Amino acid sequence: MPSSSNHDLHLRLPSGHWQALQKHCAQTGESASAVIRKALGDFLDLEHHTIWQLSTSTAVVEGVFGEALKVSDLPQHGDFGIGTFEHLDGEGILLDGLCWQARADGSLIQAPLDEGIPFWIASRFQSEKQFTLEDVQSLEQLGELLDPFRPSANLFVAIRITGTFNQVLVRSVSPVEEGATLLDAAKAQTTFRHQAIQGTLVGFWSPTHASSLNIPGYHLHFLSDDRRHGGHLLDLRADSLQVDFDLESNLRLALPETREFLMADLSGDPRSALEQAETKAG
Repeated sequence: MPSSSNHDLHLRLPSGHWQALQKHCAQTGESASAVIRKALGDFLDLEHHTIWQLSTSTAVVEGVFGEALKVSDLPQHGDFGIGTFEHLDGEGILLDGLCWQARADGSLIQAPLDEGIPFWIASRFQSEKQFTLEDVQSLEQLGELLDPFRPSANLFVAIRITGTFNQVLVRSVSPVEEGATLLDAAKAQTTFRHQAIQGTLVGFWSPTHASSLNIPGYHLHFLSDDRRHGGHLLDLRADSLQVDFDLESNLRLALPETREFLMADLSGDPRSALEQAETKAG
């Protein structure tokens, strides 16, 4: 899968434009480049501030793990994101247009283009707000430190966090038999603890009102800089981390047309099962 590319553009702005841009950035915390990208996106009618999601959290809880699309379909929808693979064969990380598969045996591979995906969340990441967090001692504390930087409890946020981690605890799940639920899969997860490791956290914050569609709260996957380790984040410690936010106000939902999805009972409330499956280390 080809990686995404960025291009530098040097502009000479009239003084009035420059002063207005600086005032806007000071008020909102956005970078000048983010404002210019958004303005160009509006003028050129390009898709931005959009999360694309395949399937729903309720379907995942109920064990709808069959192939709905393939890894090769992801570039149409984003260059950044997280998800899983057919029958829950590992944790997925999409970063800079490349899709990685963290498997239950601890291996990390670039996901084959023909690998099936049942659930995925993707966006075209453009940093709008950047800041540093110091002395992060747990995943719970990370959420508490991030919360004040979110402008609303009702919008989605794409989150990229980079730095050296004193410790990360990640998990990956193994392929499950047909009929298994997400809680069944979580009971058989494999956890890995890495120390003094450089890497990136890729993920999203989703509002509670979208819990039947998405996993509410912070959902992050880890990818090491040396591309040897990865997985669903369960805990961490770090002295200093660089955080980038991309605020997302549009949600595009792609529902599978597979028989498995069409026949599933998706009427239940998935929140309790999601909390158990996504936050517990076995």
